[in-house]
Amino acid sequence: MMTMKKFNLIYAGAIALIFLLYSCSEELGYREPSGASQGAPLPIKEATVKNYNGKATIHYEVPADPTLLYVKAVYMVAGREVDVKASYYVDSLVVEGFADENEHEVKLFTVNRQEVASEPVTVIVKPLEAPIWQVLESIEIRNAFGGYKLSAVNKTKSSVGVLILEKNVQKEWEVNNDLSVFTSTDSIFSQVAGMDTIKREYAITVRDRWGNLTDTIYRDVTPIYETEIERSRFSSYPLPGDAPMVSNGGVVHGMWDNRYGWPVMFTTLDANISKNPSVVTVDMGKEAKVSKVWIRPFQEISGLFFDYTTLRFFELWGSTSPNPNGELDATWTKLGSYEMKKPSGSPGLTETPSDVEAAKNGFFFEANLDAPKIRFLRIKCLKNWSGFGSQSVDELRVFGDPR
Repeated sequence: MMTMKKFNLIYAGAIALIFLLYSCSEELGYREPSGASQGAPLPIKEATVKNYNGKATIHYEVPADPTLLYVKAVYMVAGREVDVKASYYVDSLVVEGFADENEHEVKLFTVNRQEVASEPVTVIVKPLEAPIWQVLESIEIRNAFGGYKLSAVNKTKSSVGVLILEKNVQKEWEVNNDLSVFTSTDSIFSQVAGMDTIKREYAITVRDRWGNLTDTIYRDVTPIYETEIERSRFSSYPLPGDAPMVSNGGVVHGMWDNRYGWPVMFTTLDANISKNPSVVTVDMGKEAKVSKVWIRPFQEISGLFFDYTTLRFFELWGSTSPNPNGELDATWTKLGSYEMKKPSGSPGLTETPSDVEAAKNGFFFEANLDAPKIRFLRIKCLKNWSGFGSQSVDELRVFGDPR
């Protein structure tokens, strides 16, 4: 016989189950969306347009409607319809991706929380010259040692691709992604090396992220011959004004002996001796048109590469017949001004593993392509990594055309 206590427990459980089922049926049943639509929302008002390169900003007045969610612009770009949305909290949006300077129709809608759109308001935009055309017009490509150098200006910092095309085996133009440049920087630069000295034909076009393409321009490139200048001919060529050497090592010829570290590298007097720039002169033993110089910095006693006498700001000079008085006069040609940078950009005496790896691999410094042939090379240290004028170089290599 069931006791009254047990019956009450069963009865309470049944009631709870009924309430649970009823609650679930309510949750699964149809519910009216919150903020039910009262029809299409009011459209935007007072639309004005400000045109820019390849785009336009549209300002407008948002209607006072608490159900609004966003404003949407619909227009055509590169043959397809695109839309841009802006929160109803702001009073403008940007339409972009235009490749020409023609008039374009843009339809603006307000959209409420039920995704119901208003009647469209049509505005006309007339963008200024698109960035891809500005980039194309600024492209310069010139022969370089072992390849070419390409440069262009991207004033608006737009995302662009400078596409380099070559002919395939079927004599059809196709994009070479290894040579093409994809960037959003304001200054575009690409250097290609390691090529033979045969003439090459290239086609170049510029594309933006919407798929718009410019016209195609055609350029021929003939790489300039380049090889390493034979270091067995190198010798020290001290001139008046050249920095004195230390007495127990660090001689000039330590720069081309294929050995690293103290005392088989080159260094001038102690870094704390003078703030005056130091100069060292090398006779390459043969005239050559120099393309670039490779320098491996010396790892100081501190264990750091970017410290003490390591070059930071310096110049390279060349001559075929230097003035014996040692002056950097008209008998010398500046090959370039340089900075040996710490790749990580870390402050002070901090060096990351990438800094150490880069220093061990050495750094290339390109010479002025318009400079004449030289035989004598001069390194002028303006300021080393401790802020003084002395310098050190672990290893030096010179590249160019000695023919």
